[in-house]
Amino acid sequence: MEYIYKEKKKGAPLFVLLHGTGGTEKDLVSLAEFLNPEYNILGIRGNVQENGMNRYFKRHGEGHYDWEDLEFRGNELYTFIVEKSNEYTFKMEDIVLVGFSNGSNIAIKMMLQQPKSFKRAALFAPMYPTDVQTKPDFSDLKVFLSLGKDDPIVPESENLRVIDLFKQSGADVTTARINGHQLTQEVAEKAQIWLNK
Repeated sequence: MEYIYKEKKKGAPLFVLLHGTGGTEKDLVSLAEFLNPEYNILGIRGNVQENGMNRYFKRHGEGHYDWEDLEFRGNELYTFIVEKSNEYTFKMEDIVLVGFSNGSNIAIKMMLQQPKSFKRAALFAPMYPTDVQTKPDFSDLKVFLSLGKDDPIVPESENLRVIDLFKQSGADVTTARINGHQLTQEVAEKAQIWLNK
């Protein structure tokens, strides 16, 4: 997988950056440096192509996931991150997942597959359009969710589904509301406060 690694401070926490559809491993670097300039950075490019755009997993249309591929890609991405943790000697518990849209969705999948591996996540414009049958134990997880009012891609019902997924599994959930399907300066500032408090 294509990626970038930036070490800012030895032993500091690490942002794992997961872009939206059509993005690259560099898309969220400026956001990460705004959230905390001392955190190290691992930006990963999705290795699935959809009409020439980078994604982390296949889908059959807007909101219609290829669940089999998502299962495979979640495990693949997690294995890649573990490999990089060994290569660059960072701890899995020091990771902060930062995702936008498609990147948020693959992050949710990884957290469901490995509920004890991640402690913090900032997810912008997430969607997970299915009911999770077995409730993971997210009692050690702090998650920031940026959710859009009048989001043309993520209906309000799906916003509520994502909130419930984390709350019912015991996560410490902080939510922020914006208009549409975007990542604004205002919500980045709220995420910064959440991360550093």
